[in-house]
Amino acid sequence: MDKRLVEFIRTLRAAGVRISVAESYDALRAVDQVGVSEREVFQSALRTTLVKEAADLPTFDYFFPLFFDTAAPPMFNMEQELTPDQQQMLRQALQSLVGNPQALQQLLQQLMRGRGFDQDQLEQTGQQLGLGNADSPSQQGYYQRMMQRALRLNELRELLDQLEEALREAGMSEDALQEVMQMLRANGEALREQLERFVGSSIARNMGENPPEPPDAQDLMQTPFRALSQEEADALRDEVKRLAAKLRSRASLRQRRANDGVLDPKSTLRHNLRYGGTPIELQFRKRSLKPRLVLICDISTSMRYCAEFMLTLIYELQDQVAKARSFIFISDLHEISDYFNAMRPEAAVQQVLENHPPGSYNTDLGHSLDTLFGEKLDAIDSRTTVILLGDGRNNYNDPRLDLAADMRRRARRVVWFNPEPQYQWGTGDSDMLDYAPLASGVYQVANMAQLVEAIDKIMVDG
Repeated sequence: MDKRLVEFIRTLRAAGVRISVAESYDALRAVDQVGVSEREVFQSALRTTLVKEAADLPTFDYFFPLFFDTAAPPMFNMEQELTPDQQQMLRQALQSLVGNPQALQQLLQQLMRGRGFDQDQLEQTGQQLGLGNADSPSQQGYYQRMMQRALRLNELRELLDQLEEALREAGMSEDALQEVMQMLRANGEALREQLERFVGSSIARNMGENPPEPPDAQDLMQTPFRALSQEEADALRDEVKRLAAKLRSRASLRQRRANDGVLDPKSTLRHNLRYGGTPIELQFRKRSLKPRLVLICDISTSMRYCAEFMLTLIYELQDQVAKARSFIFISDLHEISDYFNAMRPEAAVQQVLENHPPGSYNTDLGHSLDTLFGEKLDAIDSRTTVILLGDGRNNYNDPRLDLAADMRRRARRVVWFNPEPQYQWGTGDSDMLDYAPLASGVYQVANMAQLVEAIDKIMVDG
């Protein structure tokens, strides 16, 4: 059982479920405690220890029976269920179907005796059909059809119709005939179910033994946020710390250069007047490169990945930022700064997204700006760089351009991060053509590479 559990966990990981070593150990311990005799209790123990996110439950429920319900379905043994006269009539009817190939005759004998396919027979057939190369659940239907054709199950329905007619001609009563055919057809369905389980469990084992290659990091950096799969998003999350370290190194180097300062000619001349104007003591001008940031992020469905990665990167660079306050919005504005005071950046971001899911409400930046000016205006002053992450789409609500202009006057600068290309501005419900002139600059951040570049540029000039 431990081996099968390990294979099950390996397959779940290959299917995109995040399971740590500690959680795998918890699952093994839980099974030791509850045992395997009660299926529902056993399944609940594994689901509780291995699944952390509701989105992964369908994956768990799909693979669980493929690993733990692999026994052949029960079948009727016709030789025990029928009377001697009925058995004799059935044998004679089978002999009357002499025009059928030997393989079909054997299949009918198998149905009569209530025997499932031998495991060796299934393995050999699967090997001949290339089932060992199947590594995706989407391939299951194809290989089931191929296996049914190879084992002649696709011809079974027509053969049973012929057998029913032969038994009727032999004089079997209608009630007995219906009973016999019902058992034969039930046995045929049991064989199909056995075949389905075999193909599904084979593919699941292949997935665990040959997990897909992780997405290439460079390719993912260029993949649009809108096009990321769950697996690709997870791979990018693993890249965030490396990217943050790279940005931090650049920012630290710039900070050291700023501490050395740049030559200040005016101060040098004034300071050296006592030496007759000879520049004996040079004076340098130091400048701070640590920005004060206010982040305002749209977390509607189309913007969530972009907002997640931007917030995580900024807060991973916290030591390179003088101060940061963060806000999110869909239909209204909410401050989330406290999340980052209490948790690590990646945990804080996930908590924010869980507590503020997208819903039926529509994006409304204009109303969110109204809330900002009414309740949180102390966040913005002349030293603040405001980064507004959004696509400028307001669902035809008032964009409050007056507040956007006022924010530009109050802040040191207001920078837009927008995933949409410029040719989409002004289309549909987009107010971006009106917002853009009220900003210090607009960066396109459709993918991770563009987002990292934009953040790096913001950090250059604190």
